[in-house]
Amino acid sequence: MTTATERARQMSVFDPECTSREVLEHATGRWGALVLASLADKPLRFAEVRRQVTGIGDRMLSQTLQRLHADGLVSRTEHSAIPPHVTYALTGIGAPIADRICELIDTIYQQLPAIVAHHYACTDTGSSSVAPDADAATAQAAVK
Repeated sequence: MTTATERARQMSVFDPECTSREVLEHATGRWGALVLASLADKPLRFAEVRRQVTGIGDRMLSQTLQRLHADGLVSRTEHSAIPPHVTYALTGIGAPIADRICELIDTIYQQLPAIVAHHYACTDTGSSSVAPDADAATAQAAVK
């Protein structure tokens, strides 16, 4: 008989039966990653998360928070104040994941000038054979 720890060691995100695939999708999908990043600094109320994650609808935000809560990445605390409200916060499980997502966002920002330069070069030439270390000045100007 295998224990939960042994089963966890046998799991692989590349295995379609692995639970980690579902959690990975929830945490790194378009909205999940942004919601986790928005909660990185402090707990927020629903409307505060919605204001930070512009473009997300109420229904999608609600579904995203439910999924992240079900995975144990986000806690949901109901307050009996008047009017009643709910706050969302990262859990001990969710905090290191949110930290990595924020690191990824920072890395993307650092690489953005080169990414934008590459996009412009591809658009101009119709090809994607641009050197990864594109001209920094051109790239900086493209981002601004």
